[in-house]
Amino acid sequence: MVKLNKYLNNLSIMKKSIYSLLFCSLITFPLLAGGGWPQKRGRGYFKLSEWWIRADEHYTDLGLIDPNITNGLFTTSLYGEYGFTDKLTGIVYFPFFSRALFNNTVSGTTGEVLMPGEAINSLGDVDISLKYGLFQKGSLAVSAMIQFGIPLGENSGGSEGTLQTGDGEFNQLLQFDAGLGFKIGKVNAYSNVFVGVNNRTRGFSDEFRYGFEIGANLFNNKITPIMRFYGVESFNNGTLPSESTGVTIFANNTEHFTIAPEINYNINNKWGVSAGISKAVSGKLIYANTAFNVGVFVKI
Repeated sequence: MVKLNKYLNNLSIMKKSIYSLLFCSLITFPLLAGGGWPQKRGRGYFKLSEWWIRADEHYTDLGLIDPNITNGLFTTSLYGEYGFTDKLTGIVYFPFFSRALFNNTVSGTTGEVLMPGEAINSLGDVDISLKYGLFQKGSLAVSAMIQFGIPLGENSGGSEGTLQTGDGEFNQLLQFDAGLGFKIGKVNAYSNVFVGVNNRTRGFSDEFRYGFEIGANLFNNKITPIMRFYGVESFNNGTLPSESTGVTIFANNTEHFTIAPEINYNINNKWGVSAGISKAVSGKLIYANTAFNVGVFVKI
């Protein structure tokens, strides 16, 4: 009986840690549609999307892959960019419905349910940003962005406080983008690079973020494939312990390098649909499984 109680206690700690990893994989996904180019005055880009992941593996704090209880997070969100001026763009990411869950824990020998699964539904954390165009000459554009992460999600849900749709901390990200338009034969293409520093509160370590993407307009601008590469490195300067200690409700010192291909289909000049995947090919304290996303967007 003592062994069983110890096992269930360790299992509870692991679930708490794993959900931290899950949300980290969500908040690090780059959402900007414009890259180095701010929206022109009165123009905008708006997208309704669904993002989800089910995972039974994660990267440990040593970068190794370990199994875990199957967890899931499903997020429905609105994303929008709007040009206040030709240089200043307002950006909002609003996850208005998030569902976090974990499956039953079942004994491999007896088939007995050791711990029943649970689920919660709530808002997610909201991002509000301002992007300012610093420089534009020809096909080269450079911009700066300040982003504020508003902790509206649930960071301690379920009967044991292990289900999360947010991290409970207010963060501020300063990011710089540089975009370049070019041609490959007769095909219009672009590339964008970004670097940023994310200041986190409540004892979380600050982060260095970076990324690169390249895309092209094919078949008379009907199809736009995009390949993204992005990553996060922790400064390891927080007061909270990392996930490996098993004492926090949200992972700290997460790191990863992720590949995220996406394809966009333009139905007409305004409307379109998109689909993509993202997978951390290396990391620490983050899921090793693939996340999926689909969406519908409109340009004004």
